[in-house]
Amino acid sequence: MAQKLKFGNGTWATKEGSTLAYNDENNNYKPLPFNFERDSIATRVNKEGLIEVVGRDVPRIDYKDSSEGVLLLEPSRANAYLHSDYLYNFSGDKTFNHATSPEGVKNATLLTKTSASDQFLNIAWTGTTISASSDYTMSIFVKHNGDDVNVKYEYNNSNDWGGVPWLALFEVRASGVTKSTVGNCTSNVEDFGNGWYRLKVFVTSGASITASSPANLFRVIGASAETILVYGAQMEKGSYASSYIPTSGSSVTRSADTANGAGNSEVFNDSEGVLFADIAALTEIDTYRAISISSGSTNDRINIWYWNNGKFKIDLHYGAISQYNFDFDADMTAFNKIAFKYKQNDFCVFHNGFKIGIDTSGNTPVGLSELSFDRADGAFPNYGKTKEIGYYDTILTDAELEYMTSYRSLNELVTELNLNEL
Repeated sequence: MAQKLKFGNGTWATKEGSTLAYNDENNNYKPLPFNFERDSIATRVNKEGLIEVVGRDVPRIDYKDSSEGVLLLEPSRANAYLHSDYLYNFSGDKTFNHATSPEGVKNATLLTKTSASDQFLNIAWTGTTISASSDYTMSIFVKHNGDDVNVKYEYNNSNDWGGVPWLALFEVRASGVTKSTVGNCTSNVEDFGNGWYRLKVFVTSGASITASSPANLFRVIGASAETILVYGAQMEKGSYASSYIPTSGSSVTRSADTANGAGNSEVFNDSEGVLFADIAALTEIDTYRAISISSGSTNDRINIWYWNNGKFKIDLHYGAISQYNFDFDADMTAFNKIAFKYKQNDFCVFHNGFKIGIDTSGNTPVGLSELSFDRADGAFPNYGKTKEIGYYDTILTDAELEYMTSYRSLNELVTELNLNEL
């Protein structure tokens, strides 16, 4: 089997404006890079497990969820909190630059209670208007500092998020952090390593908020003199938490990532082939997101979609006419191995080792010339995590496709599917 295009699978090379896909037939290496754009800086988790800033138009290979790394593509998001690190307004004592943060530098803040009463950290978002009936995500990193404490993330003043006051309670212990009571919101906890946890709260607003000096409250609950470490507060419009966006006195926007245009007409075979992807979505609930092989337009294309109903979808067009269309249920936020085989009157999908979506009628596209992280025309850009993309210019046997899309160990299966091994 001839793999004409390779991307990822633990082998990454990036520079400003591109990330490398390649062909290595007969040890003759040929570059097939993606064009990459992002009109801002952004952050990733590096191989050492630390958050770091990368420059404008530099692709992010992120190691948070995989020791082999993934290409991280995200939509535009803004952190509305004015001071993400220097969290000034705490009713107890605060010590800046007290401990090593998830960045690996000494810029985490120590909060120390000075009263047996609950004490508040006001995290201001002055200047940002909360849209009506919209999803928002609040997040902050915390670390145990020798004291078991409860913390409550909430918004509950005269504006009440347009009639929707919310709160989420978390328990910070030496053994870890767990979520507890919630009201008018949902929440979860992400282990970030080195004792740091990211607390996340997801809220749907009521009416629009235009208060002149609003703030979400981070309440520390416990006896006097208890302490906790905090870092990296973020408030963003959206139904899930994206990568950390540092701020220092004003809201900051991270621009969207785009990657497209890998390959050429010599790579792709109009008559037959296999497109393989090992991918995970950022969220189950989103608009349509696509990966494509195409002629450079919406005619003559093959797409692997994150569909907006929580399903994957594979479709193929010959000209403007759909020849193959198949969707299936899966946990989008887990890594899924998908291979689509196409040949005249011979189509099927392999998903995590199983053959599905068989069809014995249809034409194949013509003029295939590029691989992009979008529908083929820039619309429906793919936002997610990509471990690997592969393209083969001949069809493979069922045994080969089953092996390609299967897991190599029980540990890999448990990890990739977000399962808990008991």
